[in-house]
Amino acid sequence: MARPDDLAELELLIREHALFERAAPIDGGLVARLESLLFSPPPRLHAIVAEGDGGLDGYATASLEVSTWRASHFLHLDCLYLRPGARGAGIGRRILDRVRVLALELGVAEVQWQTPDWNDDAVRFYERQGAVYRDKKRFTLDVTR
Repeated sequence: MARPDDLAELELLIREHALFERAAPIDGGLVARLESLLFSPPPRLHAIVAEGDGGLDGYATASLEVSTWRASHFLHLDCLYLRPGARGAGIGRRILDRVRVLALELGVAEVQWQTPDWNDDAVRFYERQGAVYRDKKRFTLDVTR
């Protein structure tokens, strides 16, 4: 799990991930917001990091959410990202295994997530891990306008 001293490097990984997924740039103050979500009891967000020789090689973040149809909680895997040089070495599988353990520790039986439809490598990876694809479109709505 991430520690407070991982936050600066975790921020770099998150920014790399956003760039990789062609997302809008991330606003400043990310470290402070992450610190509150990750380390204020009870944590709202859980972060798993993969440490390599030169620092962090990857991360995953997840939070508890609720399924209305099942009237139960599930773990929402918001992000899983590995630096390009760390891919193909089993690190992603180890991170996802740790996500599975986290779900069980939190008392839930399911993990859900999405990935961009153009990310064929991620789709193949998730399918090899036993994940099942469900066709949906993801929407966002800016409520500040």
